Amino acid sequence: MATEFEKLLKENKTAVERYVRFKIPADAGADDVLQEVYLAAYLGFRKLENHDNFKAWIIGIARNKCRDRYREMAKELDLVDIESVPEEMLSVGIHGISLKSDVSEALSELCDRDSEILRLYYLKQLPQSDISRILGIPVGTVKSRLHYAKSRLQKKFPERLHVRKEEVIMNNTLNVMPESIPDYRIERSPLKPFPVKWEEMMGWFVVPRLGEKLSWAMYDFPEKKKTEEVMMEVAGKASVHGIEGVEIHATEADPMEANATGDNPVHRIFVAQLTDTHSRILAESHVEDGVRKLYTFLDGDDFLDNWGFGEDNCGNEVNLTPKGIITRNGSEITCTGSKNVLDVVGSYTVTIGGKSYDTVCVMDIENYQDGVASEQYLDQNGRTILWRRFNADNWAIGRYKKPWSELLPQNETITVKGNKFVHWYDCVTSYIL
Repeated sequence: MATEFEKLLKENKTAVERYVRFKIPADAGADDVLQEVYLAAYLGFRKLENHDNFKAWIIGIARNKCRDRYREMAKELDLVDIESVPEEMLSVGIHGISLKSDVSEALSELCDRDSEILRLYYLKQLPQSDISRILGIPVGTVKSRLHYAKSRLQKKFPERLHVRKEEVIMNNTLNVMPESIPDYRIERSPLKPFPVKWEEMMGWFVVPRLGEKLSWAMYDFPEKKKTEEVMMEVAGKASVHGIEGVEIHATEADPMEANATGDNPVHRIFVAQLTDTHSRILAESHVEDGVRKLYTFLDGDDFLDNWGFGEDNCGNEVNLTPKGIITRNGSEITCTGSKNVLDVVGSYTVTIGGKSYDTVCVMDIENYQDGVASEQYLDQNGRTILWRRFNADNWAIGRYKKPWSELLPQNETITVKGNKFVHWYDCVTSYIL
């Protein structure tokens, strides 16, 4: 029994540790809680009949041990009793897409045919081609049924309901970014870099806070033409494994190969959390080949390789000041410590689209991905004015067959710790328009 327990614990230990460290700060006894979880799991393992349920079972133990620790802290600090906190705030489970109750109630009062097609389209977010396959009707019939079902729904509940699906809203807000990136100039400033509060979700530019939304686009070089546009909107509150955050809808038009799922545009749902110290993604979900896929911070490398950043997926730091671990002198970049680093490297004036911005430049050296470096110019509001990506000369050479200096011989290069990196593409957001 011990051998089977050890095997299952080894397979799920990372998920347990991530859960506890998200719930309990290190200085509040996270390591002690973990030891209590492992001991309780070992002692109770013989009672677990279905070993396929081990992960959910041990996460449940972790939840209870975290609640016990909260209760102890409340007594020690004379805080509010944990029993007064609603259970749903501490429950284990993925709530993911936060559906509004008035929508569900309204759909339940429609006829079965209308309710069925609206649920497939709005709540399950299936494309019309998948609905056609599921219901066994032509796509044209799906479109007409949706039209009449939406009309009947709006007539029945005009004061209670504003029905939407991402593309209904997003298609009106896509194509707001220019087809070519505005001309820009970057000049080093003699001023000392100012401290900046960078609350954006790393790589997606939106701040995970209620009411936030923006569009952004990617522009290939040297053509400077738009290759992908993304609309981001914070839709409401959400919770993943008891961690509170916000739900963010993203629609990607003409996604690059790495982001493609078979649909165009691609619709994603993120759950992200903003704290005083970090901004982090908790979960990502999208439909691929008619299947809803969901990844959370407990899913190990499947999550971290795409959506996670920092140790134990702590996210990107919010409060940025120069640490001295990355030094930039023109196109020469050196850094100390590990290669996975991010630091403020100086003050710059960025003039883009006829407007000038005082910024600090944040350089990311292979923190996002091996062989990738980036420059991110943030203004005093902590918002991205310009983001630029560089690839190591041999990055993904198996896929692209040539070094980047041959693929893009006209593009700017920088040297990172003696290695050549080649400029690939830039991103700008609707913030600067």
